[in-house]
Amino acid sequence: MSIKAVHWDVFCAVIDNFGDIGICWRLSRQLVSEHDIKLRLWVDDLISFQKICPQVDPKAHEQVIEGVVICLWSAQTNWQLVTVPDVVIEALACTIPQPYQHRMAAKNVTPLWINLEYLSAEPWVEGCHGLASPQPQLALNKYFFFPGFTAATGGLLQEQHLAAERDAFMGCSQQQALFWHKLGVIEFYQYQYKISLFAYDHSQLADLLQCWQQSEQPILCVVPEGALANQVRQLLPRLELTATQAEPCMVGNLALKIIPFMPQPDYDRLLWACDINFVRGEDSIIRAHWAAKAFVWQIYRQEQEAHIIKLQAFLQLYCQNMPLKLQQVLQNVYLAWNSQQPLAMVWLDFIEVLPEIAEFNHKWQQQLSLNGDLARNLVHFVENKFIIA
Repeated sequence: MSIKAVHWDVFCAVIDNFGDIGICWRLSRQLVSEHDIKLRLWVDDLISFQKICPQVDPKAHEQVIEGVVICLWSAQTNWQLVTVPDVVIEALACTIPQPYQHRMAAKNVTPLWINLEYLSAEPWVEGCHGLASPQPQLALNKYFFFPGFTAATGGLLQEQHLAAERDAFMGCSQQQALFWHKLGVIEFYQYQYKISLFAYDHSQLADLLQCWQQSEQPILCVVPEGALANQVRQLLPRLELTATQAEPCMVGNLALKIIPFMPQPDYDRLLWACDINFVRGEDSIIRAHWAAKAFVWQIYRQEQEAHIIKLQAFLQLYCQNMPLKLQQVLQNVYLAWNSQQPLAMVWLDFIEVLPEIAEFNHKWQQQLSLNGDLARNLVHFVENKFIIA
């Protein structure tokens, strides 16, 4: 069977507002545009989806955007009327509805069922990637597919044109000026450091903002709307911090700018345009890798600090070829930011090694590119399964 004749369904439950749909929307677009896949994306929260894709109509039960058929996944969906495709992706710990699963099992040729897992750097992921999981109540196999940072995983999402677009943007001062002007930052060139701050709420945020206010160099901090932006407003109530403000608000040597959520291509440009990117969860950390700027990852918090184990697994991979001093600085910053410790205590050390971090990150993202991108690796996985079948 030609891969172009294969139909795919991707299921996405929007759990944490933007990360899940961010991954699924990027993946769906790439499969359609670069691999000519006929794809249907099932989403249970079109309102959140609209924030990163303004073309989405949150009231439409079915719509087509950039070649992707987007369907509302709701309790009222009549799965008996839905045609089951050849490939089904259950993305990021969501659960495909039971009636749909029974229809999968009833097909003469059962679909290839792929469980697209969360991103992880833990060593056990390599051993589980691509394995089949027989389902106890249905005559179906579900295959684990893990995004990751090594060649023994599914790799990371990266569009074919992304590196060229980034390089063109970084090499064109006019493009950068137009981008900052669009955000309402006219004199962007006056800031020594431009920082994007996308994070979960943080108990030590006040100390970090205070550190930036007292900086010897002028700092611009751009914060997307959300829980962290609300926390910034509470900490600095005298400032007019809205997404519609004309210019950044100054406090000490820190300029603060709240921005609305952006379409994904614009968020990529924000990461390219900044010197330091604070990112959270999964979608934004992947894009920070391809930006090749200094980044600080706030991993999704779990009870009893179980997330620290996952963070340390990432740091072990990320830092293994760094000079020892650089390793120590980055580990201190990451562990402080992810364990609610004061980041201000290690901030100056971090600033001192920014050029070395940027230089290393260029090599790191080139190394990651050798693993192949997630969409292409998924297509190859599907092709091989159909050949075997």
